[in-house]
Amino acid sequence: MLAPRFLPLVLKQVVRQRTRTLLTVAGVAVAMFLFSVVQAMQAGVRAATEQNAADTTLVVYRKDRWCPFASRLPESYVSQIARLPGVAGVVPIKIVVSNCRASLDVVTFRGVPDEQFVAVFGPHVRVRADSLAEWRRRSDAALIGATLAARRGLKVGDRFTSAGITAYVAGIIDSDEPQHDNVAYVHLPFLQFAAGSRAGGIVTQFNVRVTDPAQLEPVAKAIDELFQADQEPTVTSPEKAFIARAASDVIEIVGFMGWLGWGCLAAVLALIANAIVLSVRDRIREHAVLQTLGFRGALIARLIVTEGLVLSLIGGAVGSIVALVVLRWGRFALSVDGLSISVATDLWVFASGLGLAGALGVLAGLVPAWQAGRREIVECFRAV
Repeated sequence: MLAPRFLPLVLKQVVRQRTRTLLTVAGVAVAMFLFSVVQAMQAGVRAATEQNAADTTLVVYRKDRWCPFASRLPESYVSQIARLPGVAGVVPIKIVVSNCRASLDVVTFRGVPDEQFVAVFGPHVRVRADSLAEWRRRSDAALIGATLAARRGLKVGDRFTSAGITAYVAGIIDSDEPQHDNVAYVHLPFLQFAAGSRAGGIVTQFNVRVTDPAQLEPVAKAIDELFQADQEPTVTSPEKAFIARAASDVIEIVGFMGWLGWGCLAAVLALIANAIVLSVRDRIREHAVLQTLGFRGALIARLIVTEGLVLSLIGGAVGSIVALVVLRWGRFALSVDGLSISVATDLWVFASGLGLAGALGVLAGLVPAWQAGRREIVECFRAV
């Protein structure tokens, strides 16, 4: 560890070569910005798709169909599913999306029955009481997620049109779950008939709550066996497994982008190492003077390592902060087949990136520090 009294000396060395320092810090900032964005996307994917022991929701979809436009199930399935052992509740949902392909700007309408929205989704969302009353009063009302509202610039009282459907914004909801934060909840009958005159009695999926997480697989199997001979057979899976399967292409792309993140870290290491090597080469005689004044080789080595740490932390902090601001301001979410995968803006994601930048700064300074610490005074004075 370097004593605090030597920090002014390190800072002086950092600012002496302003152009080199600025270029190095800028390069590190750009690399850490990209790394932080990739990490945020991967964290969002994990949050949306990793099932935990407390999950109790199944999604019943039309077999061999993925896009909401193609999944058509009779609403009458509700009563048959509700009678199965282990089922705590069934919510029929009609989904209409403005774009079924992967996109950053998709409007997803979810039509749900009034009472079931309050009972099932109410505990997971935060909405003003007067907004909820207005939503229940108007047949064309919508409760929209905060992410969707911010992206489209919508506020309570506005009307908006998407996918051929015009709705009135009765309220804005907040939620810790990305699937609630990027959709517009409307009344099921309104969406069924707004989506087409023949859509009455037809839904896209059923969300089934089970009494015990251990019942997920048995209930899913029982549902699919119940309708396997019907005209509209089903495929049932846990909610997060359903998201992972439907958004598999997006997840693969985000996974591949992890290599971009590692490339950014390699760029950080190369930039800082190059800056430290050039800095040490320019100060060989100064190191000899420091040794003459009583600075030991180990202390000079620590000064060089600390210089690399300072450069990496400055650049890493700038890149991480800019990434955090951009992602929180943009409220980006990857949408596919009516499902949303939000880009995480958890401070821990960016703090971990900053910690990695600091570790790479120390690593980049080790070799030049070791070389400078072992160099003899006479050899330093002879260097040109």
